[in-house]
Amino acid sequence: MQLRRGPNNCITDIADVNVGHVTLYEHISHKDTICTGVTAILPHSGSLFRHKVHAASSVINGYGKTAGLVQVDELGLLEAPIMLTNTFSVGAVMQGTLQYMLDENPEIGDTASSLNIVVGECNDSYLNSMRLQAVKPEHAIQAIEHASSDPVEESAVGAGKGMICFGYKGGIGTASRVVKGYTVGCLVLSNFGKREDARFADFNKIPMNTPDGSIMMVIATDAPLNDRQLKRLAKRTAAGLGRTGSHIAHGSGDIAIAFSTTNLHEHDNGSLMENISFLRDEHPIINGLFQAVVETTEEAVISSLRHAETTKGRIGRVVEKAPLD
Repeated sequence: MQLRRGPNNCITDIADVNVGHVTLYEHISHKDTICTGVTAILPHSGSLFRHKVHAASSVINGYGKTAGLVQVDELGLLEAPIMLTNTFSVGAVMQGTLQYMLDENPEIGDTASSLNIVVGECNDSYLNSMRLQAVKPEHAIQAIEHASSDPVEESAVGAGKGMICFGYKGGIGTASRVVKGYTVGCLVLSNFGKREDARFADFNKIPMNTPDGSIMMVIATDAPLNDRQLKRLAKRTAAGLGRTGSHIAHGSGDIAIAFSTTNLHEHDNGSLMENISFLRDEHPIINGLFQAVVETTEEAVISSLRHAETTKGRIGRVVEKAPLD
């Protein structure tokens, strides 16, 4: 039985989770089109550095250039927004996010030695003239500043502007489920799959010469989970991908990040001990959370297609909206 959707069926159904986009779209010439952007996911609206969230990641297939996951998995904490963009813009987005965090937290690099920034990417070079590196540090700052808890705008926006999924226009998609009073939300940056692979629709089989692509999946929940349990949630995104028809191709970067908004970790409070409460692994609710991850991942991918618009990109290429009801 399918779980109940959240009120807006999106990741911002988890209280105080915020999402912001900056979209760049400009036809420069027949050869070049800027068709890209930045998306920011903020686990809460307070100081993310001073009040970190428990988090973990799962690299299902590592054909990607994601930054910051080593420390997330080592310490089990997230201390900055999760940023999404195109492959060649990871550096610029890191720089902009760093500047934003430095401006917000004067102790970073002074009394606090360092900061871990997380940036995920997909390759949008089929539509976007990625070599132009149009995304600048200020676009990352703007995406963070534009973030809100409103229902998330989907598909050809922010980092999703130039993305392709199952041979049709993809990008940002989101969904949520409710499990015994807790909410699980998923936001994806979809950029993978061939038309003949889709299991949720009978697309025409005219092939498009697109690369294997990638997908970034962000799981948020208000369930009290530790980082080990959050890694277990992140791993279940693979089952949701499989439901859509993905076979996790050789050239696809399939990466998930999961975080919990409960039990915030106060930065360097001087205490010797920390006590937190989290769900027991053997309680049936854990399986419900796993199911929620699978359902929201699948639906978020489909939603990224359903909310799309036909988009024209570089060298005259056109990617159509999928023929979904």
